[in-house]
Amino acid sequence: MKLSFIGLGVMGFPMAGHLQKAGHDVCVYNRTTKKAENWARIYDGKFAPTPREATQDAEIIFVCVGNDDDVRSVIYGKDGALAGMVSNSILVDHTTTSAELARELGKACRDKDIAFLDAPVSGGQAGAENGALTVMIGGEEEAFRKVDPIIKCYAKKSRLLGPTGSGQLAKMVNQICIAGVVQGLSEALNFAMKTGLNADEVVDVISKGAAQSWQMDNRASTMIRGEFDFGFALDWMRKDLGFALAEAEKNDISLPITRLVDGYYKEIQENGGGRWDTSALITLLTKH
Repeated sequence: MKLSFIGLGVMGFPMAGHLQKAGHDVCVYNRTTKKAENWARIYDGKFAPTPREATQDAEIIFVCVGNDDDVRSVIYGKDGALAGMVSNSILVDHTTTSAELARELGKACRDKDIAFLDAPVSGGQAGAENGALTVMIGGEEEAFRKVDPIIKCYAKKSRLLGPTGSGQLAKMVNQICIAGVVQGLSEALNFAMKTGLNADEVVDVISKGAAQSWQMDNRASTMIRGEFDFGFALDWMRKDLGFALAEAEKNDISLPITRLVDGYYKEIQENGGGRWDTSALITLLTKH
């Protein structure tokens, strides 16, 4: 298929590459043109100087940028993606945004006879590079059926979860889970180390039982060694938790642990750790 991919960060770069390697005709756009040129060289693809030019005649347009404002900047305006898209095409936003923005984009697309899917991803940079992402999707069934086989180029699991905005709400559920698990793991590892146990040996044993989690399997050893240059940056986690907390407030939902952990992340941010990965929560415990 003729596809377009907008946003070539640590996630988008390999995701767009998987599409091109699968035999699709992909044209990319990135705000830093040098990165788009590099992608085109590596994957033998095409790049365009504006989102509008990148999306012209494309059947499906994928977006994976930073936040709500970044999405708006590449979608709207005379050089934005919507200006180049044709009727009956599909816009898929892989950015983690507010559910509010997803609904806004859904309406903007409907007004132009374009289908829209909000489709945030989980799995981090490694998941993108290995084609093993999980994709949570909101939108119409018909558009989902057309897009899902293409998404499988870089995802091991994708599911339509309801109307527009449902994908973003599901991603909030995902981040709420992660926040609680990482805090619990941080407390457990700190407890192990400060009571004189060999934390690596403890993890090896308990990871075969009910305490096992993705975070334990993939982050415990680096947390024990105080290494935090892996995966998802703490700055981005705070953005995501902000969406969850705002949505919870609108719906009168209590998120006490999420709010507490967000405060811990804020403290690390304020001390210069915003680019550390989310497992850096343990630093607030080990420094005492």
